[in-house]
Amino acid sequence: MAITFHPKAGAVLVCDFRGYIAPEIVKTRPVVVLSPNHVRRPGLVTVVPLSTTAPLHVEPYHYLLQGNPVPGSDADAVWAKCDLLATVSVERLDRKKIGRGRYVVGYVSMDQVRAMRNCAAISFGLEIKAI
Repeated sequence: MAITFHPKAGAVLVCDFRGYIAPEIVKTRPVVVLSPNHVRRPGLVTVVPLSTTAPLHVEPYHYLLQGNPVPGSDADAVWAKCDLLATVSVERLDRKKIGRGRYVVGYVSMDQVRAMRNCAAISFGLEIKAI
């Protein structure tokens, strides 16, 4: 079931990437919303996928989150794969299911959102601003 609200930057949701084509992400995985709150493209948000698997080679566009923002997950380390940004329909997004009929939205701090935006800029070869 899709969310019925426009998520704010820093929201941790689950995104269904099914329908993409490999080597793109082709499964359901947690994401952080990076779209600025003031940019509200109807029905669209930009997200960065999260992974509990560390990159083989850590690059400047990989970001190790401070703590685990994924509700219901007990992983010690969570990585934002900022080179895999996607702009998706809110129809692909849902809250994290943490029990029978219980769903929740996680959040990361705006400091972490800014850090992930900088990592995304690096992945595009853009200059980054000091945080």
